[in-house]
Amino acid sequence: MSVCRATKRNGEPYTLPSKGSSALCWAHDPKNAERRRRGQSRGGKGKPNKDIQAIKGRLWALADDVLEGRVDKGKGAVASQVMNVYLRAVSLELKIKEQEELETRLEELETVLAQKRGA
Repeated sequence: MSVCRATKRNGEPYTLPSKGSSALCWAHDPKNAERRRRGQSRGGKGKPNKDIQAIKGRLWALADDVLEGRVDKGKGAVASQVMNVYLRAVSLELKIKEQEELETRLEELETVLAQKRGA
């Protein structure tokens, strides 16, 4: 079984098995670009939005509880700080996923460009 002929940006070869006559793995075969793009566009979009909506609701409820005297201001401040840290982590996670998707797309474009130059 042959190995995918695509290379990583650092020049190392990929180790995935190639499929068909293209000598590329499924992930690098340009024939699968649209399917990959559709899968990437769905990935990771539901959970962070739900989490953010839930945290926003909890922050509003916490603010009301603090203002009405049902929650101590100090405890409310600590709870809101913890939720803020969580929101920052979600934001960072989204940025990492976006960067990974962009890197994948760039590698695909580089592969297609290299194939066109070699043809």
